[in-house]
Amino acid sequence: MNLQLRASNITKSYHGDRVLKNTSYSFNKSGVYVLTGPNGSGKSTFLRICALLEEPDSGEISFLSDGKLLMNDIAMRRRITLLLPKIGVFNTSVFKNVAYGLKIRGHKSDGIKEKVDKALDFVGLSHKKYQKAITLSSGETQRLGIARALVIDPEILFLDEPTASIDQKNTKIIEDIIIRIKREERVVVVTTHDMAQAERLADFMVIMKEGKINEP
Repeated sequence: MNLQLRASNITKSYHGDRVLKNTSYSFNKSGVYVLTGPNGSGKSTFLRICALLEEPDSGEISFLSDGKLLMNDIAMRRRITLLLPKIGVFNTSVFKNVAYGLKIRGHKSDGIKEKVDKALDFVGLSHKKYQKAITLSSGETQRLGIARALVIDPEILFLDEPTASIDQKNTKIIEDIIIRIKREERVVVVTTHDMAQAERLADFMVIMKEGKINEP
């Protein structure tokens, strides 16, 4: 693993309500980090700030490679990706949905097909590749989102409540996918309020309460 993430003294408020209070944590090893805690503890906010989707009010998010600080530019941002609970899909095939991220990065057609086929196989959707994405079930749509994230080969993958509002069968499939992802020497950061799920997935348990991190 080359890419590391360091969050230092992150604070964040919404409408005067302090959500994060000088929160710090370092993601410096490959594996699954599970941010867990009660609803309202700040875990999703912390995740979005770490994924550079939001700015903190104060504090710093730093990405390092082999111990060297990286510039926050598009090349660095393409080494990470975030999957939110609500997946937006294009009204086209499953294959084209997954291929989109590669096309905008300028990949060639033959390479795109190989990468997309591999990603769909990884999440168990190869048999759906020509189906309209908008016709997938909620669990299948979430797996499509994971394939779309994985196909661009991120070094750090952020998953915000990846099994929220999903049936038990697809929850089990997604948990198995997450466990297989970590074998590829990636950093996976997952939020969940389900402590049993956290214990099944976590290499590193990160417990949040009232905007602060309390490591077990």
